[in-house]
Amino acid sequence: GSWEHYDGRLRFMDSGRNVIADQIDPARYRDFIGEAAERRSYLKSPFYRPLGYPEGVYRVGPLARLNLCERFGTPLADAALIQFRGNGHGAVTSSFLYHYARLIEIVACLERLERMLDDPDLRSDHLRADAGINQLQGVGASEAPRGTLFHDYQVDRHGLIRQVNLLIATGQNNLAMNQTIAQIARHYIRGPNIPEVMLNRVEAGIRAFDPCLSCSTHALGRMPLVVEVVDANGAVRQVLRRDST
Repeated sequence: GSWEHYDGRLRFMDSGRNVIADQIDPARYRDFIGEAAERRSYLKSPFYRPLGYPEGVYRVGPLARLNLCERFGTPLADAALIQFRGNGHGAVTSSFLYHYARLIEIVACLERLERMLDDPDLRSDHLRADAGINQLQGVGASEAPRGTLFHDYQVDRHGLIRQVNLLIATGQNNLAMNQTIAQIARHYIRGPNIPEVMLNRVEAGIRAFDPCLSCSTHALGRMPLVVEVVDANGAVRQVLRRDST
């Protein structure tokens, strides 16, 4: 499959770049994606249903797209994709390579924009279409910069929304982001104290999945960040804080 944001079907791939589900109609997303609720968070934790929860952790976004697609269809981006894949053994899994993947996607977008500017359809007079009621439920799936979006709407005969389910990219990466923070903690924490450098690594880990998360919490200066060490009984043992000023 080629790199695509609006059309096409769903594909799932494991860390060895083996396709484990392919050509899935987005309307069937519930057959493959479950949603778990955790008491410690109001954010749902989607998972790959055939593997169950929490083993079915998966990622969406630029890194996933570059692992899944076979080509961009533009010369510079295709050459960069080959270099990105490296030796070709397994998927590229480091979350810190999300930024590298974003850069390649920007190159592909620029190449496509150049091509589209020469498309005569840009000057077409066909600007709008009229439509009536044809379905009472619709599922849309698209690729946003952060990752895959699922919008599932049910309406009545008057067009009033009766039920909505949204799976956003950040939510789908929730379990993976938690794993990233856990890996950072295991690497940096030795004994009862948290080294201050860990704050920067936690921010970098989250920013890899979604730069918007860090930017949206800025407050005139550095991003405020609080890390708590909690023991098995739920007691807070240490707090490391970086204020916004």
